[in-house]
Amino acid sequence: MSYVLVTGGAGYIGSHACKALAKAGYTPVVFDNLVYGHEWAVQWGPFERGDLADETRLNEVFARYDFAAVMHFAAYAYVGESVGEPGKYYRNNVAGTLNLLDAMRRHGVNKIVFSSTCATYGEAEVIPIPETHAQQPINPYGASKLMVERILKDYDSAYGLRFVALRYFNAAGADPDGEIGEDHEPETHLIPLVLDAAAGVRDSIMINGTDYDTPDGTCIRDYIHVTDLANAHLLALQALLRGEQSRAYNLGNGKGYSIRELIEVAASVTGKEIPVQYGPRRPGDAPALAGDAAVISRELGWQPTLGALETIIETAWKWHMKKLKVSSEKVES
Repeated sequence: MSYVLVTGGAGYIGSHACKALAKAGYTPVVFDNLVYGHEWAVQWGPFERGDLADETRLNEVFARYDFAAVMHFAAYAYVGESVGEPGKYYRNNVAGTLNLLDAMRRHGVNKIVFSSTCATYGEAEVIPIPETHAQQPINPYGASKLMVERILKDYDSAYGLRFVALRYFNAAGADPDGEIGEDHEPETHLIPLVLDAAAGVRDSIMINGTDYDTPDGTCIRDYIHVTDLANAHLLALQALLRGEQSRAYNLGNGKGYSIRELIEVAASVTGKEIPVQYGPRRPGDAPALAGDAAVISRELGWQPTLGALETIIETAWKWHMKKLKVSSEKVES
């Protein structure tokens, strides 16, 4: 049995990666403190509750299983919050990762797939953004992920710890089978907030900033289906296991959509009116981000299969309705 440690595996992207791992014959072992994750999302392997700050707990888990590799998703990921509370992000995202890497070294595990982000690039000088683009993050969240990328390079040079860092753009959508999906508290991601407005759970959707240097004045983002992301993590793992060297890859569809465009597509998919309000820009938001994923396509054969924005929103809407139904039934009982 081939075990893979999945930190943050009870979260949105991590749980989808666990499903992909299990489907490919691996056993994902989820390590999560459940601050943002959900135990119900752990469906494909053992659950070990713990925090990356707890070195003793990390050692216990590494001693219990013979891990082939690690997939590292555990991180705080709210851009706006990172601007107001940078220390929280550096302690968790950077110091926590150091604890994980040192536990890997102590227990002879030398392969890791790291959940990085397009936020390491900062403001795009060219779109779609290639991996060779300068990395100049404009918020502490992106800076914390860039620091980890640098640490991974240094650990590779010093200790032979090999990695694949996946810089992905906006994860969106839900498992097409409807088994798992997005469920954050608080929710800050655009698509579920838009779907809340479509479902009448919230009065409207707030557009933060209408004066960006974009065609319609609103931010442009590259949305990538979470199942496509999970499959890329699996391909990265398999590359490391067959002896490939350390690498960083973009994960994106290469096409950005403005917030206004996304709301229009969501209204079409759901058949609902989506009321809109307008507010000021959020600190740390780049005007436009879209990724060039040609390198991972060429080197690992990764191709998004659920890349159409309509498909992304359709799967998200299906999950959203299921989640609202479950919540309603709990209230009634």
